[in-house]
Amino acid sequence: MPKRVQVIGAHSADFVWRAGGAVAKAVALGGEAEVIALSYGERGESGELWKAPDQTVENVKRLRHAEAAAAAEHLGASFRCLDFGDYPLQIDGDRLLEIAEAIRAFGPDVLITHTDTDPFNPDHPVAYAAVDRARSLAAGAGVPSAFGTVKPPQLFLFEPHQPELCNFTPTVHVDITSVWDQKVAAMGEMQAQRYLQAYYAQRGEQRGNHARRASGRSEVRYGESFMRVLPQVVEELS
Repeated sequence: MPKRVQVIGAHSADFVWRAGGAVAKAVALGGEAEVIALSYGERGESGELWKAPDQTVENVKRLRHAEAAAAAEHLGASFRCLDFGDYPLQIDGDRLLEIAEAIRAFGPDVLITHTDTDPFNPDHPVAYAAVDRARSLAAGAGVPSAFGTVKPPQLFLFEPHQPELCNFTPTVHVDITSVWDQKVAAMGEMQAQRYLQAYYAQRGEQRGNHARRASGRSEVRYGESFMRVLPQVVEELS
């Protein structure tokens, strides 16, 4: 069954490195995908852009938006940024409700965000806490409420840069072999952080290897890994 997949990241490039393949795969299977960035990463994650003389925050935001929109297009997803600012990303009550409304409006089957811990990026855990709480608000605990609710989406955490330090244990490997070229093209749009392209290309090969070993499917060449937060409800074990 086609899935509605929503990715909410702290910064405009987070979705590309960590969930670009899963997004493209969902769309290729007939689903729909939306990417939301809580910020452009204009202060802490745009090092290449700040090398330009007389650079400004507004110009960095403009360039980052163009990069992310082009990357999302390669994957078949829509992109928008809530522009909450980064380093630090701060989520107050109004911003929390804005995230909840975004989830409610899209009604995802699958929601993807950061892990709850990241010792090297102060914005990522803030994004996790906000998205996790907003998901609960949007779903209303799955019962009728005084406000509109959506079916509780399955919550997945994408792989952080250093998983062993971020409370991340992969529970799902996604075979992204058939959409790997789309992910590579999307990563290529992220010139503000082009130093990450080789790292995540290598990671795709490593996780493809892990997926082959776990499944016995020799045709799997590239993968992405995720951690499921909520129990999966099934008719039988398989």
